[in-house]
Amino acid sequence: MLGMVTENVLWPVAAAGVLALLWAVALIFWVLRQPQGNEKMREISKAIQEGAQAYLMRQYSYVAAIGVVIAVILIFVVSFKAAILFVIGAVLSGAAGYIGMNISVRANLRTAEAARGGINPALKMAFRAGSVTGLFVVGFGLIGVTIAYASFGDFTAIIGFAFGASLISVFARLGGGIYTKAADVGADLVGKIEAGIPEDDPRNPAVIADNVGDNVGDCAGMAADLFETYAVTAVATMLLGSLLYRNAAGTPIFAFIAYPLLLGGASIIATLIGSLFVRMGKGKWIMGALYRGLAVSVIIALPLFFLITHLLYSDFQIPAFTHSVNNLFWCAVIGIAITVVLVVATEFFTGAQFWPVRAIAKASQTGHATNIIAGQAIGMQGTAIPVLTIALGILASYSLGGLYGIGIAAMAMLSMTGIIVAIDSYGPITDNAGGIAEMADLPEAVRNVTDPLDAVGNTTKAVTKGYAIGSAGLAALVLFASYTDVVNNKLTSAHVSLLSFNLTDAKVIAGLFLGGIMPFLFGSLAMLAVGRAAGGVVTEVRRQFKEIPGIMEGTGRPEYAKCVALVTAAAQREMIIPALLPVIAPILVGFIFGPEVLGAMLLGVIVVGIFLAIQMTTGGGAWDNAKKYIEDGHYGGKGSATHAAAVTGDTVGDPNKDTAGPAINPMIKVMNIVAILLAPVIATHHLFF
Repeated sequence: MLGMVTENVLWPVAAAGVLALLWAVALIFWVLRQPQGNEKMREISKAIQEGAQAYLMRQYSYVAAIGVVIAVILIFVVSFKAAILFVIGAVLSGAAGYIGMNISVRANLRTAEAARGGINPALKMAFRAGSVTGLFVVGFGLIGVTIAYASFGDFTAIIGFAFGASLISVFARLGGGIYTKAADVGADLVGKIEAGIPEDDPRNPAVIADNVGDNVGDCAGMAADLFETYAVTAVATMLLGSLLYRNAAGTPIFAFIAYPLLLGGASIIATLIGSLFVRMGKGKWIMGALYRGLAVSVIIALPLFFLITHLLYSDFQIPAFTHSVNNLFWCAVIGIAITVVLVVATEFFTGAQFWPVRAIAKASQTGHATNIIAGQAIGMQGTAIPVLTIALGILASYSLGGLYGIGIAAMAMLSMTGIIVAIDSYGPITDNAGGIAEMADLPEAVRNVTDPLDAVGNTTKAVTKGYAIGSAGLAALVLFASYTDVVNNKLTSAHVSLLSFNLTDAKVIAGLFLGGIMPFLFGSLAMLAVGRAAGGVVTEVRRQFKEIPGIMEGTGRPEYAKCVALVTAAAQREMIIPALLPVIAPILVGFIFGPEVLGAMLLGVIVVGIFLAIQMTTGGGAWDNAKKYIEDGHYGGKGSATHAAAVTGDTVGDPNKDTAGPAINPMIKVMNIVAILLAPVIATHHLFF
């Protein structure tokens, strides 16, 4: 009965990916048919569209130039096939973000217009537009990995596909994060704090750049981030399956390669059905409406996972796989459970209805410093539950299915990416809708709809970042296991002792320290970049307030385009050095010190990176919603000293939660991917030790 599963099973997987794309196209046509509001709304939205497209085109031109250099290097160092797949991975990752963002910037005014009819129509509009991004991410990801394997069947080359996705991700996260937070911080510092005007006030010259930033950071950036994690996890788990489980002839058992892809295909079907259930109930709980879609997706996915596991049952029963076949299904269940826990835990620490956010708001009564202290403390506390959950998930899935079991848990977790990204992309759409309503002077009833939708959007963005970080932790561990297996295979063929990581070995300790410093160094470069770019925005906004007559009276028109161009140039300039750091560091460490030091470095960056990323994103989200909680009338409300302290905390939290924290995810995986690509060479050709 062994080997009954053939490569024909990849056709249904690819079909599921195509179905996701077709569904997304249908949603695009639906979105574009909806009313666009009045002329002023269309004018504001057009300015946001033009700014977002100009930014992405400039970013992609920078990345393309760097990508060409890397592709040429891959031809000589790895293979021509790896270089081709590197380009394909990069193009698909960029396309997913570009298409999704272009729909988001067209859905913002339509959501504001739909808000005239109440919360339900506006929620429907924003979520369906956000679903376009989610479906393109999983559709392109699943099709890309499937075709890469079916066409080449060479995992060394397929790792190139993952590297292409990773490179786009780190640039998109960094560039988009620098842009959005430089514009946001600059606009807030001069507009809110110095001039005392509201957020999204059309008198603020940086207001259009701020709205553009929401899309390039939280839409295009998140899409690239999770596309990369999805693709990397699938490739790494397939690679593990091919290395660990072979028949008597030494040929990989195909079922272990196909299983991760089949889980991804099943979850696409579950996501499409689950998305239909996102609507408001009688309780008017907006987050509950979004959770309903996620819950239905999970409920449908689990039976499909069970069915797939048993369809491959006989192929999994080989001597090398010493666990029960049913254990693989339970590994997948663990991955889904981790997703649910991370979502709930992140909402608890960032939702205004819970004590962590209210504690920050309360601390703001005694000043700016106590707000900062409370926000830092909540961010640190916020690491405990996610990391404990990930640790328990690793132990449980390893006991059930070994290293491959961890990979299956990670892939099951990532299989929910479609619905998770849809929930995330809802955030910038509602944020922009609120801004357009404010700038276009729409009735207060419209703001009464867009404001609660926007407040929930802050939580959904934080939840998605928590999910992305947690999934990155599992994915990176699978990548590390793949790295050690690739190195050991090479060392075995060269008759050299196998790789080991002994904590009494100075090389291992040194590698752990080198890896541990990477997230801090990377994060500091990202934070400094935001500070420098925001400083430029502050200077420009102050200049316009001073030199353009009538701005504060509403009779003069700010020069929005100058702020957009300034932030665009700054973001592109500032992202280059930190983005190249995770590419260069493992190359230098690997070739100078060898595979053991490099492997320990990967472990160090995974462990420290997860803690730092969660602390930054959770703390930043909590600071943001503490400010909004005060603006809702608590502790003195808008204009009070408490509110001023909360604005400072939110400003500090912005680059934490939207730039440095999220960008640590792709940084971790880029380092692991580079290490895997170069592992065969590093294993036998390094300078010292």
